Amino acid sequence: MLTLSPFWLVAGGGLLVGLGGAVAAWWRRSRELAAVKRELARRIGELFSLQELTFLLSESLQPDRIVQQVARYAVRFLEADGALVGLAHPADGTIRIAAAEGTLSYLAGTILKEADGGVLADVISRGQVSRAEGAGGVVEILPGFDVRRATVAPLRAHGVTLGAVAVVNRREPFTEADVRLLTSVAAHTAAVLTNGRLFQMIRIGKEEWEGTFDALADGIAVLDGRGVVRRANRAFAEMTGKPITEVGGLSFVAELFGSSPEVESLLDSARRGEGPGGLTLRSERLRRVLRLHAAPMTHSEVGGALVALVEDVTEQKAFEAQIIQHEKMAAVGQLVSGVAHELNNPLTSIAGLSELLLEQAETPARARDHLRVIHEQADRAGKIVRNLLTFARQGPAELASVDLNDVAQRTVLLIGYEVRLRDVDLRTELAPHIPPVRGDRYQLQQVVVNLLTNAVQSVGAAPPGRRRHVMLRTRLDGPHIVLEVEDTGPGVPEELVSQIFAPFFTTKDPGQGTGLGLSLAYNIVERHRGTLSVSRAPFGGALFVMRLPTARPSTAVASRLSAPSPPVATGERGRGGGGPGREVLLVDGDPAVRRMLTVLFTSDGHRVEAARDAAHGIELLGERQFDLVIADPRAGVSAGEAFADVLLARWPTIRERTILATADVRPETEEWLKTLGCRYFRKPFNARELRAAAGEVFAVSSEQ
Repeated sequence: MLTLSPFWLVAGGGLLVGLGGAVAAWWRRSRELAAVKRELARRIGELFSLQELTFLLSESLQPDRIVQQVARYAVRFLEADGALVGLAHPADGTIRIAAAEGTLSYLAGTILKEADGGVLADVISRGQVSRAEGAGGVVEILPGFDVRRATVAPLRAHGVTLGAVAVVNRREPFTEADVRLLTSVAAHTAAVLTNGRLFQMIRIGKEEWEGTFDALADGIAVLDGRGVVRRANRAFAEMTGKPITEVGGLSFVAELFGSSPEVESLLDSARRGEGPGGLTLRSERLRRVLRLHAAPMTHSEVGGALVALVEDVTEQKAFEAQIIQHEKMAAVGQLVSGVAHELNNPLTSIAGLSELLLEQAETPARARDHLRVIHEQADRAGKIVRNLLTFARQGPAELASVDLNDVAQRTVLLIGYEVRLRDVDLRTELAPHIPPVRGDRYQLQQVVVNLLTNAVQSVGAAPPGRRRHVMLRTRLDGPHIVLEVEDTGPGVPEELVSQIFAPFFTTKDPGQGTGLGLSLAYNIVERHRGTLSVSRAPFGGALFVMRLPTARPSTAVASRLSAPSPPVATGERGRGGGGPGREVLLVDGDPAVRRMLTVLFTSDGHRVEAARDAAHGIELLGERQFDLVIADPRAGVSAGEAFADVLLARWPTIRERTILATADVRPETEEWLKTLGCRYFRKPFNARELRAAAGEVFAVSSEQ
């Protein structure tokens, strides 16, 4: 039997005691380690669950889908009976239950007022987490809805509370770890919702910007430092004639202009930040007039990037040019009216006196030849003045029956100088007895002037040895009158026929034409219910064809056209009709006209009294009777009083014995003369026609 000494007994007891302490410490450490492992496992589980939630949330940026995933996650990982997500709408103070799972699923879509109370509204209002255990087992999570326990975390990001996520009725009380997990989920959800909202705002803004960008009527292009288009809107693509998908990568200048130092200079100035003004330039490549603006893109990542604005101002420039043209024509009309007024009186004297001398039997044959030339040239000068007035006359369209043959003949005379200057052979083939058309003769003459001028200029530029012929024809084609202008020039290329009548289109060299003549002519013909077309002439050159509907002449016009011409007076004494010895009063401010008229009527055996002025004429009329009064109607009796007005106001019955002759070419004078009811002539008049009119006056007075 082993016997232990007291020493060993004491030592062994100490060993056992020490061993027991070590075991206890080991046990404690084991339990702590197990707790740490459990906490670590739980934390790892939370991380994995958060990672899983991150993957779920990354699938969509739609708010409703995001909150649905969050509600499902909360129920699953927090082992709760139900969960919901409420989103706040500060604009109207409401909370919408955007998602609900478990026992709360039926609340999805509910809308409540923040002021109605409940834990959810309180958390959204304060922006702080709330963990509630109901006293007596009741927690009012929403107004009128109670649960046993709940934890509610705000969805807060960037200092703004978007809503709250609530988890209710967990089997076990919510721990701090549960609160931390829900807070993390809420923070992550708020960040994703904020990003989703920002993405939506950016997407909507981008769509609105792109919609506005493409809706602009003006072309916009973003250029890099080399002037290459990086992006452009639909208007710019339509200008280039290319689909919008093919515009990127094109050279801005080359695509619009081919080459243009002016545009390159504009872009360089914009890159230097010099703020250049706009540039208006015609693009021969596009056959349009463009206005350009350029500005640097200061925040662009591409060096030297620009934004360029391109406006198509073709129609605007055409309109401005028309206004300028109208103003010029108005000025020309005023000038021509003044010149015509001054020329008509001397032309009347020259033509009348030369005609009188030609009637004299004693005039030598050699002198007759010279006088005939003088008379013809005076008559020609009178026609030129009338044609200038016709071309320059402004005002609203005056519809009437128009003889296109007469318009054609007048136009040939009008452009005769240029025809001779360019050595062009201009011929006419005018069909006889064609019916009139209904229209404004001044506008129709403008069309014929444009067509003939273009034809003459086209063949006039031909090289030596080439034919220089222009043919002007008229013909009847059923219910239409056709006027054709054919030339032997280079013609219009087939590919340009569709553009020939467009505003600002011209085949002439820069600075040689505005490109408006044919456009205006086309519009005038259209307004007259006609057509204007161009084709290749049979022997080369261009053939322009104008077709206008015929107009049935009125009874007055028809009778005038069919009535025989008045007999031409002979050189015999008394040729004025009604017998010799009639009393004639002349009132005209031009001495040469008075002289010519005095000689004209005294040679017919009449007694002529020439008044010094209009006031003297009124005085003479008050003293004695006259068989005929020939007067300038605008001659001033006194300030503001015209001779014709005073004459007819004092002696109304003298209207049938009065012939008015005026050099005033203003349209308002024409209208005024029509209201007076007297016979009237425009200077320069034909002496034989004036004699015939005087004979009619004398014949009427003889019958009375």
